[in-house]
Amino acid sequence: MTAYLIRRVITSIVVLIGVSIVIFFLLHTIYPSPAQDVLGAKATNAAVNAWNKANGFDRPWILQYLSYIGNALHGNLGYSYKLNQSVAALFRERWARSFYLSGMSLLLSVLLAIPLGIYQAVRRNSLSDNAMTTVAFILYAMPVFFLALILIQAFALSLHIFSYEASQSTSVWAVMADWHAMTLPIATLTLISVAGYSRYMRSSAMDALAQDYIKAARAKGLPERLVLFRHLVRNACLPMVTLIGLSIPVLLAGNLITEQVFNYQGLGLLFYNSLGNVDYDVLIAYTLIGATLVIVGNLVADIALTVADPRIRLA
Repeated sequence: MTAYLIRRVITSIVVLIGVSIVIFFLLHTIYPSPAQDVLGAKATNAAVNAWNKANGFDRPWILQYLSYIGNALHGNLGYSYKLNQSVAALFRERWARSFYLSGMSLLLSVLLAIPLGIYQAVRRNSLSDNAMTTVAFILYAMPVFFLALILIQAFALSLHIFSYEASQSTSVWAVMADWHAMTLPIATLTLISVAGYSRYMRSSAMDALAQDYIKAARAKGLPERLVLFRHLVRNACLPMVTLIGLSIPVLLAGNLITEQVFNYQGLGLLFYNSLGNVDYDVLIAYTLIGATLVIVGNLVADIALTVADPRIRLA
């Protein structure tokens, strides 16, 4: 198992290096220097060139990349000239709020999707299964912003049950306590995720129900409850581990839209505003973090699967 984990870690590091090079090159090609933003639109070419030379932006992009990675490893993610603040400080202010939104959505999605998927598999092709499938397909195909607007219109503007705007507190503890403002943002991400998870869980549970060990358990006369909880759930949930690992960066992307719609002061809204402002250092730091989460999510999922199913170590 140790050799397998070492191989997976080395592969992940190589992939991360390759992805970071591509991301840095593309962003550098689109936006090679923030000199114009710092000096102003009326800055002369001589002034721009002098600023680039003083700050290292006149060097080849590969040298700039190596310098950026070296600084990033020491916690320096650059400087936002638009917001006049270091990128690391901006991320420290907001990461906990985004983590709470993503974490709660992911937790609720898994807790809802697993029993729903198993229920549909056990009662496949029934009226309830068809109804749930229809709802799941509608939610799965629905854009995040559209679902958010529907929930705002229904529960905030019409029924006045929840707030149309997320909590504006800078304290994550205050945000967690403000359920009136956070229910709709969390519900938006949860509903989108449950739609996909439940379909995946239904398919996995149906495959497990067709296996011989389930038939043998039933032939022994075990109650259906024990068959489902003792034999079905663990094996049917194994593929979900990979899906959850891959969903971590997807939730980060979903945060971008959800935070913008609900004006939630997290990393997603920071990135959205940085797109409009062409805030180079924020854009590249957020993109690299997203790529890192994809790779780390895959690695964690592989490790979890290896622990849960030793047969994978031989693959």
